[in-house]
Amino acid sequence: MEIRRLIGSKNISSQDELNKLLEKQGYALTQATLSRDLKYLKVAKMPDDKAGYVYILPDKEQVVEETDLSGQGLSGLISIDFAQGMAILRTLPGHASSIAYTLDNLDAYEIAGTIAGDDTILLIPRDGVTRSDLVNLLKIRMPGLIQEPVH
Repeated sequence: MEIRRLIGSKNISSQDELNKLLEKQGYALTQATLSRDLKYLKVAKMPDDKAGYVYILPDKEQVVEETDLSGQGLSGLISIDFAQGMAILRTLPGHASSIAYTLDNLDAYEIAGTIAGDDTILLIPRDGVTRSDLVNLLKIRMPGLIQEPVH
């Protein structure tokens, strides 16, 4: 959502420029993650008289609006911890299954899969995906789920 907002409000001509703007907002993305996010959002480049080429979002008619997941009972996340390269998400009792279902249906490259209990989710990332990549994915693709910095 932050990437969309920035591209929609500024003339941004490079991933480096976009990444610096995201860093000012508190996001730490790798170049590979940013590239995947731009591809997912179907961002294109368009000629611009002043900046050469700038990023643009698809026409509004073609955009499938992302659902604001914060209003769907997904606010039950308590904490995220990491062990052996995997993420352990603690939730309020009864929330793990719905959050894991939503994570699995994000179709995010970073997530290989999840296993959910009643109040715990084991999130298994793909090889090479960092802790920071996972936290940023959750912040960007599931706004409202993470409201405080996680450990």
